[in-house]
Amino acid sequence: MRHTLHAEWTKLRTTPGTGLLLLTVVAATIGIGILAAAATDCPAGHCAVDIATVTLSGVQLGQAVVAVLAVQVIGGEYGTGMIRTSLAAVPRRLTVLAAKALALTAVVTVTAAAGVIGSLVAGNRLLPLPVTDAAVLRAATGSVLYLVLIGLLALGVTAAVRNPATAAGVVLGLIYIFPIVGLAATDPDVRRHLDQIAPMAAGLAIQATTGLDTLAISPWRGLAVLGGWATAALLTGGLLLRLRDA
Repeated sequence: MRHTLHAEWTKLRTTPGTGLLLLTVVAATIGIGILAAAATDCPAGHCAVDIATVTLSGVQLGQAVVAVLAVQVIGGEYGTGMIRTSLAAVPRRLTVLAAKALALTAVVTVTAAAGVIGSLVAGNRLLPLPVTDAAVLRAATGSVLYLVLIGLLALGVTAAVRNPATAAGVVLGLIYIFPIVGLAATDPDVRRHLDQIAPMAAGLAIQATTGLDTLAISPWRGLAVLGGWATAALLTGGLLLRLRDA
């Protein structure tokens, strides 16, 4: 496993575009957060919105870049045919997928932490954001975990469908189409149920620090729902990786 992990880390580190994607995750997360914070009016220091959610709103764009990065981790090898070489060198296919997941998790964790910390620092300068408050720290930590789970979801989907373009479409569809359907739903019970099962809506409940009793799902349960999506994708991808020819 150690040698496989080292190989996957080397491939991830040396793949063209990886560095740019990681910088884009940080820039998008911080940039959108700054724009949202700057557009939020808090007269006399009293905000009508959840300022932690506003400050961390850049995660909603950063997740798309994380998904693209995760698709590239295994989809790029299917596109070039290098996956045959990888699986020939390491016949235990689940070991290959596990090593890719660990390397991706490490990279996304560091990158997401940089973006989230940058957003909090900027938000603290623009809004009365208590960065040491337990709820804000939970929202920040949860946002990092959210981006990691989005990456693992995308990795699992790509292992299952193999085609990078199709995988990217499926993942981005899972992330962004549920909220659109929810907005179109006229029945509040249907909308609430969709928010409880949708990867993004449920997962981003972790960012809420106010009005928790009005949420469709509690913060940690919402993140667990996203974890369930990621786990299902990885299990499906791993199973198909074992059963199919490269």
